Amino acid sequence: MSKTVSPEQVNFFKENGYLIKRDVLKAELMARARQRMWDNLPPPLVRDKPETWVGPFADPAGDRSSHRRNFVWNYREPGDEDWMVRLLATDPIIWRMVEELLGVGMIEQPERIRGIYCVLSEGVAPVRPMTCHVDAHPFHLGVVGYIDDVGPKGGGFTVWPESHKTFYYDFTSQYANEQSESFNVHRAEFDKKGGYVDCYGQAGDIVFWHHRIGHSVGHNRSKRIRQAVLYDFKKRDLIESEIFILFKLILSPVLCVSETNRN
Repeated sequence: MSKTVSPEQVNFFKENGYLIKRDVLKAELMARARQRMWDNLPPPLVRDKPETWVGPFADPAGDRSSHRRNFVWNYREPGDEDWMVRLLATDPIIWRMVEELLGVGMIEQPERIRGIYCVLSEGVAPVRPMTCHVDAHPFHLGVVGYIDDVGPKGGGFTVWPESHKTFYYDFTSQYANEQSESFNVHRAEFDKKGGYVDCYGQAGDIVFWHHRIGHSVGHNRSKRIRQAVLYDFKKRDLIESEIFILFKLILSPVLCVSETNRN
């Protein structure tokens, strides 16, 4: 597959809110990431005992650097290491693709990625309903990269196509987590309608996604641990917007007093 984003793919992303690109990540860095994950498995997971890879975790555990809850293990600790950033965020091929989506010279320089996000097998547990959510922190473009093969129903990143065109207007701010009353109504409608897409793939595949698209981790009915790395690209103007939002929150009581005094 082409290592650029074609005009047709740009239009597909605008319409659907996501885009899959195949065979992008570097093999040697993926191998390093997989080894890092296996070397730091939290209990009760054991590398040579696949029967331990079945979730859920008994109780939420760990801190922000290595958090476990239900079927998900978010291993964030290595996210600020240079080789991890090069694996996903600053890879020249990915960087060029992002510029084709967001604009040349518009992207904030990455300092870290989210980390290695893993999903345990569901084994024979009852299939849970699929529900979507929208990430609340400020960014423009998300990317998920698979560092190992993820088959259908293997815990792949799952999206609700075109939902970004609804959810975008359900927030009163472009970047801040300020939901309008319509957000939960629309989310329930998307959950009921279904129509989600399981973005499964092979090691090296990546998924770009709009920051307001409805998404979720997919069912992992396989016997493997789903392994992926994630990053959130920001345009440079977002930093100024974040500063403004913080300034607004800090001074909101003062601004209210000022408005009162003017009346």
